[in-house]
Amino acid sequence: MSVIVRLAKLEDQLRCSELLNVLAKATSDSHEILDSETFKDLISNERGSLVVAEESRKVLGMASISFNLALRYNGEYCQLEELVVDQDARGKNVGGLLIEETIRLAKKRGCQEFGLYILESTKHNQTFYEKYGFIKVGEEMRQPL
Repeated sequence: MSVIVRLAKLEDQLRCSELLNVLAKATSDSHEILDSETFKDLISNERGSLVVAEESRKVLGMASISFNLALRYNGEYCQLEELVVDQDARGKNVGGLLIEETIRLAKKRGCQEFGLYILESTKHNQTFYEKYGFIKVGEEMRQPL
C-alpha cells in the first residue's frame, strides 16, 4: 500500500488526539483531549490546516500549521505547530510527505515564509527539516516561499 496525504476530516479527531498525546510525551508537554471546537476551527482551513497521512485507512501521522499575519511580510506567513508520526510508521517517509504537503498549502495560500520552532526536545530533528529547505535562525527554522 502507499501513503496518502490529505486534509483532515472531522472523523479523524480521535486519531489526531492520540497522535497529539504521542507528541506531548516526546516533548514533555502536558496535553488533554483535543478540544472539538479547536479541531473544527483547524479543519476549516481558515486560520490554519491539519494534514494527515494514511495508509490502508489508518492515520499514520499528522501536521498542523497556522497562518499568521505580519507587517514584515506584507501578508501571511505559515508556522508549523505540530508534526507527529506514529512510531510504527517511521521509515515510510510519512514526516517528509506531511512537510511537503504543508509547504505546498502555504505556497498556495500565498504565505511569504514558513517557520517552525526547534525545542530542546526536538533539536535532533534539525537535519530532517534542513532536507526540506529550512535553515536555522536562532531558535527557529525558516524558509522563504
